[in-house]
Amino acid sequence: MNKCKKNRNLAPVYLIKMKQQRIYIDTSIVGGFFDTVFEKETKLLFKRLENKEIIFVVSDVLFDELENAPSNVKFLLDNYDENSLERVVLTEEARQLADKYIVENVVGSTSLDDCRHIALATINKVDVLVSWNFRHIVNLNRIKGYNAVNLKNGYFTLEIRNPKDIIDYGQEI
Repeated sequence: MNKCKKNRNLAPVYLIKMKQQRIYIDTSIVGGFFDTVFEKETKLLFKRLENKEIIFVVSDVLFDELENAPSNVKFLLDNYDENSLERVVLTEEARQLADKYIVENVVGSTSLDDCRHIALATINKVDVLVSWNFRHIVNLNRIKGYNAVNLKNGYFTLEIRNPKDIIDYGQEI
């Protein structure tokens, strides 16, 4: 009898470095940093950015919307390492997909910029879009509508959440 039996219950341990999540943020996230209602969770999300756990995907649409914001909101992202931000541009493909959301009555035409955020996040295959916009973006019926249009047009579904769903509550600011 072999005295040196292998313990088959022990699997080898491998250290796996997790890939940084690519999180598309809209303007409500930047503004939420300074809003008493959304400040705590938004700052926890930004802490994940500082810790290099995530990358923010930001767009021309975001920066265009920030042009009219108060200076503290407008320049918030300037305080973060540019390697933590991935900038995407509004392409004709994204414009067309955004228009389809409106044509399909997911939202009205006054929500074109919201649709452009969704389209950009979809086309750039982010891990998740994060927003505090519960009326036009983080809304179950709207999410179903956006994703129905995405599937109908050959795109993947988009994960859409608010920051509370993706922050680590074990960490403090």
